[in-house]
Formats: sequence, C-alpha cells, structure tokens
Amino acid sequence: MTEQQLRSPSLVQLAVDAIRRMILAGELAEGERLIEDRLTEQLGISRPPLREALRVLEQEGLIVTRPRRGSAVATLTDQDVFEILTLRTALERLAMELGVPVRYPDRLAHARDALAEMEQCAAAEDRGSLVQAGYRFHAALVALAGHRRLEDAYASVQQQLLLCMARNLYTREHYYEDLNEHVARHRTLLDLVEQGDPAAVLAELAVHGERSFNERKNDAPTGF
Repeated sequence: MTEQQLRSPSLVQLAVDAIRRMILAGELAEGERLIEDRLTEQLGISRPPLREALRVLEQEGLIVTRPRRGSAVATLTDQDVFEILTLRTALERLAMELGVPVRYPDRLAHARDALAEMEQCAAAEDRGSLVQAGYRFHAALVALAGHRRLEDAYASVQQQLLLCMARNLYTREHYYEDLNEHVARHRTLLDLVEQGDPAAVLAELAVHGERSFNERKNDAPTGF
C-alpha cells in the first residue's frame, strides 16, 4: 500500500495524534518551532501528510502558523490560563449542582471508563494520553447534568483546556504530585459524585482545578 493510499485518513490522523500527544506531554514546549525535517524523520512520514496534520492541529488551536515563520506550539499567558481554568471551574460547578445526586447512574459509565484509561496512562507514564483521558473524565462529569448547552460550552474550549491541563499536570508533577496521585485525586472526585453529596463534590472541585495555577504563580521562584 502506498503512502498516498494511507494518507487519507490513516497517516495524517496518526501524525495528528502523535504530535498532539507530544504537545500535551510537554515534549514539544510552548512556543517551540515545529521543524518539518525533524518531525518527518521522527514520525516516518513525508512532508505532505505532515503538513496536513499541522493544519488540523492549527484548527484545533494547539499550534500557530505564521507566514515565513512556520508553525510553533501555541502559547498561553498566565491570564489565558487563569481565565480558562476559572471558566472550567464555573462550568463544572454548575454541572455538579445540576447533576448530583446522579439521577441516571448509567451516565457514570463514561467517567469510570475515562478514569480507568487515566490509570493505564499513568502506569505507562504516557502523559500526553493521560491529559486527553483527563479531559474526557471531566467532560463525562459535566454530562451528568443532562444539559446540552452546558456540554456545548465545555466542548467549545476543549483544546484550550487540554493545553491548560497539560501545564497543570506538569506543575503538579514537578512540585507536589506524581502521576498516580494525580489519578487518585480524580478517583476521589468520582467517589464523591457517586456518593451523591453535592456539598462534598463542590468542596473537592474548589481545590481540584485552578489551585495549582495559583500556588505555582504565588510560590514558585519563576513564572508559570
């Protein structure tokens, strides 16, 4: 089978998935230029499918491309992170207020599946996939509310959330939380949701989201 036959959609999608994981794992840092020759060699593909993959990632907001300067990983300012994470917290609080106690227990299946995937990713030290599974976990909790517009609002900032969650994971891992502890914190949140106590869930959410941004900003010797 030729590369042309593979390109749609296999080769392009595989490249998209691989580069996305590298970005979310921190292997490609914020602002880092994406060198096509290096990526084609690393991924074992030619330039055409790589460029298609980069266009997909640009549409997702994970990279930016400028004329004559090429593509680079998207960069978030401290204010960007603060706004995105506080928006996430507000949306998740509303979802928990509406969705806990859980009226339709079958809706918890997606959250349990995402948590199981997080455990597997942590064991494999696959940080990029862990971030994506973490987003699916939180999106599954939001879905408990059965509120389509709320789910749409959450999904509308998915890629920005992924970038923030990747930075959040890096911060926690390097300052006070390993990957297994990261997953355990999510299990605690799910356990509280399943127990059906809205006050306990909201209290956990209060320290689950943007806290690490604030702690890193205030306590670390350098900027976020």
